[in-house]
Amino acid sequence: MPTSPAMPTDTPTADVELIDVTKRFATVTAVDHVSLRIAQGAFYSLLGPSGCGKTTTLRMIAGFEQPTEGEILIAGEPVAGVPAYRRHVNTVFQHYALFPHMDVARNVGYGLRQVGTTKDEERRRVAEALDLVRLSGYDHRRTWELSGGQQQRVALARALVNRPTVLLLDEPLGALDLKLRTEMQLELKLLQQEVGITFVYVTHDQDEAMTMSDVIVVMRDGRIQQQGSPEELYERPVNRFVAGFLGQSNSIAGQFAGLDEAGRSATVQTASGLVLRGRLTDPAARPAVGDTAVVAIRPERLDLAPATAPERTGWTAIQGRIRQGTYHGDQTEYRVDTDLGQLVARRPHHVLATEAGVGPGDPVMVRWPDDANLVLIA
Repeated sequence: MPTSPAMPTDTPTADVELIDVTKRFATVTAVDHVSLRIAQGAFYSLLGPSGCGKTTTLRMIAGFEQPTEGEILIAGEPVAGVPAYRRHVNTVFQHYALFPHMDVARNVGYGLRQVGTTKDEERRRVAEALDLVRLSGYDHRRTWELSGGQQQRVALARALVNRPTVLLLDEPLGALDLKLRTEMQLELKLLQQEVGITFVYVTHDQDEAMTMSDVIVVMRDGRIQQQGSPEELYERPVNRFVAGFLGQSNSIAGQFAGLDEAGRSATVQTASGLVLRGRLTDPAARPAVGDTAVVAIRPERLDLAPATAPERTGWTAIQGRIRQGTYHGDQTEYRVDTDLGQLVARRPHHVLATEAGVGPGDPVMVRWPDDANLVLIA
């Protein structure tokens, strides 16, 4: 699989382009030959675990770090050696770095004053920026009088007031509580759509990326594993890492046993002899018979039924026993011991109570349709 899968050739004009970019710190390679086109006016999220290279990539776009190799273009212009303050980008950090001795209006207008904007123009643009983030009337408040969410909005207004080509956001919601973070995710997406500026967002939170992004770029060990829409990555992950990092998956190991004539439907034989058929999610994969394969199944695709329930055509069914059930309000998550190992199923709790009435220790049938099987070549 290519380390930096290319986007389709008909993508819109790129506001940011990374061309074979590598960044090394002494003997550590933080970013490894990454090529990426970030489309104009889109919301991109760089998603991955700590140490995957996402923040280093953002810092190189911002100008806080320089690539060891490769080239970065912003609005089509190379920016090698261009300092951060001269790039048409602004950055919002997790720690907002607001000036406590300044009121809200002076915080927001700080960047305008640095470039010699007139006082009348500054007042007008600050008012527009505060209105945009729903803080009109807060001009003369001190930042330490504001809530965490309001401080975040001030930081956003300060970043937007200079009208950057690209807004970079480095885990800006990490300091907020869960409820406020969820609200701000929706507000950020609406704000991005309203202003039409390209957003590049760094996060390790898969739900955050799924909620806001037009395109998610999943990174690991300095390389891009896959990029695409949230739906594409969730429904068609190209490898086991993406399947496991973006959402939860049940992974069943086996050996690749062949493809259908169209080359899309794959057959995998497990160690227990069970044969599973499903979609080969990576179009670039060229597996050979006998290669190690993994079948990934999302927990919500598993159905639980009484152990004596009839089998269904086009479905796989195995017997199991409930190990644990965890109530999540709108659904219950079940862990079921089977011959294939422990499987996790998520079912609406009211449906389970009616259909099976299962509890710890109860025997059940675990079943799922063939189109739930995502075949990954390990």
